Amino acid sequence: MREMPKRFALSLVVNLVCLVPTASGQDDPGTLGQRLLQQPEVRAALAAAKEGEPEVIDVQARLCEIPAPPFKEQARGDAVKRLFEEAGLRGVRIDRVGNVIGERPGRAARPNVVFSAHLDTVFPEGTDVRVTRNGPVLTGPGIGDDCRGLAVVIGVIRALSRASIETPGTITFVATVGEEGLGDLRGVRHLFDEELKGQIDRFVSVDGTGLGITHIGVGSRRYRITFKGPGGHSYGAFGLASPVHALGRAIAKVADLEVPAAPKTTFNVGRVGGGTSVNSIAYDAWMEVDMRSADAGALAALDRRFQAAVDAALAEEQARWRRGTLSVEKAVVGDRPAGATPAHAPIMQVAVGVSRALQLPVSLDEGSTDGNVPMSLGIPAVTIDGGGRGQGAHSLSESFNATESWKGTQRGLLLAIALAQR
Repeated sequence: MREMPKRFALSLVVNLVCLVPTASGQDDPGTLGQRLLQQPEVRAALAAAKEGEPEVIDVQARLCEIPAPPFKEQARGDAVKRLFEEAGLRGVRIDRVGNVIGERPGRAARPNVVFSAHLDTVFPEGTDVRVTRNGPVLTGPGIGDDCRGLAVVIGVIRALSRASIETPGTITFVATVGEEGLGDLRGVRHLFDEELKGQIDRFVSVDGTGLGITHIGVGSRRYRITFKGPGGHSYGAFGLASPVHALGRAIAKVADLEVPAAPKTTFNVGRVGGGTSVNSIAYDAWMEVDMRSADAGALAALDRRFQAAVDAALAEEQARWRRGTLSVEKAVVGDRPAGATPAHAPIMQVAVGVSRALQLPVSLDEGSTDGNVPMSLGIPAVTIDGGGRGQGAHSLSESFNATESWKGTQRGLLLAIALAQR
């Protein structure tokens, strides 16, 4: 999910090679959206998207009530597969890792535009995912992130079909697994590494609510740090070095790390655990740590200082007691690449131009999404919000206000059509 503040200056330059979309022999990607609006069939598709928005909202709520906890997205994936088939996509399938894929062939196989959203949520198995409605407001875990994205994908497919739109290139629709948390982008990585390797020319993910355009991919490194020792009775074995105490020293050192404000660089100890009882010296203790930056160098520098803090905590705890040998394991549980699509890149000009053609505000953002992977590979990519207004993402009280949410569906539709031009 995109959860970062707006940023307009690139801190990382990425060389991108992409085809410049054109229409009617013209080659200004920034005006492509406006030129497409002159075509009756495109206007009909946009009208269909607006008229079909109540159905899109129903899909959004229905999918959200199907649990999709981390690494267990199958039930929701099966439902999306049926929706893809009912909407007339070809070659609908679920790949080896659980991504749902369906194709809408154009007059040619290329360019191939992937238009996607993610299936998974951050909520564990057993979470009450029922959706309640109060007028235009829907409330339920995941209703915006990313049930909204999935619903927009379905809405775009249906609008294309209802207006009988034929595109020069192909649009491949995908619902990915593993975008959130420890999923570590496993679904989109599989698309680019195996399933659609060498077949993706342009990539769009729909993630979250609002009308922003994310073109800077914030990288992250995530660790599970585990301290281990012999353990023992809190009274009888007093004087043994403690993994819990070592963990406490490490957390304190991490909390005192200084990071630059620009490029924005962050850290967080998100989860801790360990020990067996209040009257036992623990034999293990662990923490999970998240570090982020859009600048690969800043992230690497923070990583080195974090590693040094952990090592120092181990040494200090060992020196304090001198009994019982401690060890530490540093397991990487997430490694999201940083990347960026320059604001002047053709895909960005198209995305901005489409928003302006629809008289929507233009907001350029940064964040961590499925788009990180293609951005890091130099493949033209953007992440767009799905419209509407959301609050409380990643919380049990997450809500979505569907007032004028059709604008997000229309924006996604026009962008998909535009990027499927030659």
